[in-house]
Amino acid sequence: MVALADATGCLALFRIGDEVRPESAALIAELLAAGRKVVLLTGDAPAVARRVAGQLDITDVRASVTPQGKHDCVTALQAGGAVVAMIGDGVNDAPVLAQAQVSVAMGGGAQLARTQSDFVLLSENLDHLRHGLRRAIRTLQVIRQNLWWSFAYNFIALPLAIAGYVTPWLAGIGMSASSLLVVLNSLRIQRMETH
Repeated sequence: MVALADATGCLALFRIGDEVRPESAALIAELLAAGRKVVLLTGDAPAVARRVAGQLDITDVRASVTPQGKHDCVTALQAGGAVVAMIGDGVNDAPVLAQAQVSVAMGGGAQLARTQSDFVLLSENLDHLRHGLRRAIRTLQVIRQNLWWSFAYNFIALPLAIAGYVTPWLAGIGMSASSLLVVLNSLRIQRMETH
């Protein structure tokens, strides 16, 4: 609460608060649907933190946490085997952004937070982070598919070539076709983003 007053007394009271970004709910819902644990770790008052967590369906809320407390929380999660991704924007988030395995700073946040993070979200739109996560997951799937295909092809083709069942020209065609298949499979990542 902020009071506006003059010599005669109080003229007005202003209640100032942060609003939840409209795209936050979609990001949190997608993370929860993917089986990720989401923790709201904030220095804000417990009532404010619970209100925000309620709007976003976050059950693990830790409020009134100091910068050292945030760092300790992330360290404890990591000691339990968690891989921690942290999003922050303030000076007080810098130590915990540096501690997390993956950290994202908001582009409009403090300079110190941006220098301590792995990524800076320049757009200030969390939907871009959500789409980036989708693309990263899809990319990993395609990489695994390509590796399995390459392994299977080489596991079958190399012994046949060594045994003399596959001629050199046929092996060359097979290797080129295998490489083409890997490239075409990789292009699906780009196609997914345009749909």
